[in-house]
Amino acid sequence: MKLIPALLLASTSVFAAEPIVVKLWPGGAPEKPGVKIEAEKEVPKKSADDVQRITNVTEPMITVFKPEKPNGTSVLVCPGGGYRILAYEHEGTQVCEFLNKHGVTGILLKYRVPARDPKDPGREPLQDAQRAMGIIRHHAAEWGLKPDRVGILGFSAGGHLSIMTTLHANERTYTTDPALDVEDATPDFAIPVYAAYLTEKNSGFTLLPEFKVTGKAPPMCLVHAHDDRITAAGSALLYLGYKKLNLPCELHIYAKGGHGFGMRKSGGPVNDWPDRVAEWMKSMGYIP
Repeated sequence: MKLIPALLLASTSVFAAEPIVVKLWPGGAPEKPGVKIEAEKEVPKKSADDVQRITNVTEPMITVFKPEKPNGTSVLVCPGGGYRILAYEHEGTQVCEFLNKHGVTGILLKYRVPARDPKDPGREPLQDAQRAMGIIRHHAAEWGLKPDRVGILGFSAGGHLSIMTTLHANERTYTTDPALDVEDATPDFAIPVYAAYLTEKNSGFTLLPEFKVTGKAPPMCLVHAHDDRITAAGSALLYLGYKKLNLPCELHIYAKGGHGFGMRKSGGPVNDWPDRVAEWMKSMGYIP
C-alpha cells in the first residue's frame, strides 16, 4: 500500500493529483552492520518563518508530483541539509510545484540522513539516487514520462548528490535488482543549485578529483551566489570542466543571495533563478 507521508499532506492541494509514493528498497535499504538510527522526525522550527526539516530517514522513497498537462519531462529533486537533514519544503515540495507549472513532473527524493559515515557522506544518498533513477525509468510509460528526459536537481548537499549521480551514476555500492535498477542511471540533464563539497578544503579554487567531467557528462545548468559561504568557485570550476570539452552547460552566479535560498523570496535577483532554469530547459528542449 502506498501512503502519503504526513509531512506532505499540507502541500498536496497545490498539485494536480494525489502524489504517487514509492519506496526505493522494498526489502529494506542496504545499511552497514551496526547502524542504528532513531525514528524519523521533523525538526522543530526555530521561528514561524523557519524552514521545514526532517531527519533520521531510514526508509527512503520518491514522491511523484504530476502536473495537469505533463510534457513528458521529469526531474528528480534532491533537498539539501548538509547530509544531516532534508530541507523538505523550500528545497523540495515547492520546487516540484514550480516544475509542475511548466508541465514537468517533479519527483521528490527522500534520501537517507543523517550521514552514516562522516568520511563518505554521499554513499547511502547516492545509492538512493541511483535506485530512484532506475525506478523512474522503469515506470516512465506508466507515469507518462519520457525515459530520455529524466533530469536531476539538487540544493547544497543535494546539489553535491545531483552531481555525484550525474558523474558516477553507474558506480554501484549495492547489489542491483533488474526489476528496480537500470544499467545506465545517468540523468539526462542536471541542475545543481549552490552545490556543496566540490572543492578541496585547503584550496577553494581546486575542484575535488571525483568531479572530473568526461565526454559522457549530460547537459548541466549551475546556480550559485557569489557571497555564498560555500564557495561559488566549485560551480565555476565545474562549468570550466564542461567548457574544456565543449559540452552543453550554463552558469548563473548572482552577486548576492547567500546560501540556502531555495524557493524562499527575499526580493533580490537571485529569487529569479527558477525562471532562468526554466528558460534553459526550454532552450534545451526539455520543456517543449
